[in-house]
Amino acid sequence: MPKKCVILGAGGHARVLIDCLQTAAIVELVGILDPNPDLIGKEIFGIPIIGNDDMLAELQGKGVDWFVIGLGGTGNNRPRIHLFDLACRNGLKPLTVHHPSAIVSSKAEIGDGAQLLPGCIVNANARIGRNCILNSGSIVEHDCIIGDHVHIATGAKLASTVRVGEGAHIGAGATIRQCIEIGEFAVVGAGSVVVRNVQPNIIVIGVPAKPLKQE
Repeated sequence: MPKKCVILGAGGHARVLIDCLQTAAIVELVGILDPNPDLIGKEIFGIPIIGNDDMLAELQGKGVDWFVIGLGGTGNNRPRIHLFDLACRNGLKPLTVHHPSAIVSSKAEIGDGAQLLPGCIVNANARIGRNCILNSGSIVEHDCIIGDHVHIATGAKLASTVRVGEGAHIGAGATIRQCIEIGEFAVVGAGSVVVRNVQPNIIVIGVPAKPLKQE
């Protein structure tokens, strides 16, 4: 029997995940939960939006054991963390999403609920934490360590031995030099080139990347 799975969030990121899961054909998607009442009864790629997060406990009692976070992240990953923890507290298990076109070394470690989207690459001895997004075309080189709840956005490239702290966001097309450390909940702006360590909870942008000045 296929695993029964619910998706949390009905935005654009959910569309990508549904496409991945339908392509891989490894789960039965029973529905989507979203807090917007105007979406209930609508569908995404044939998957109905059936209610809000209050249904989690009810679904678990009906044989739905798995969840996927359909909420993306544009710099703030805390809402994804909240949904992840909420679903776990309601007894569901995080499903790891692996698009067939993603290239993942058999020597890499992938955390529960990670999302490996089309064309991403994870090389040998890399470690990916729970609830991470490795978005389309991103590259995580050998010996990188990616903390829980990190989003590595489309086309971002991490050279070898990079460490990324929990909840950080690496923007689209960013490049991180080898041996760099990115602190927890830091944000690397799109297209930036990081050649120095980034402290926790700050935003860096540019080439080379520098802290964003707050006006």
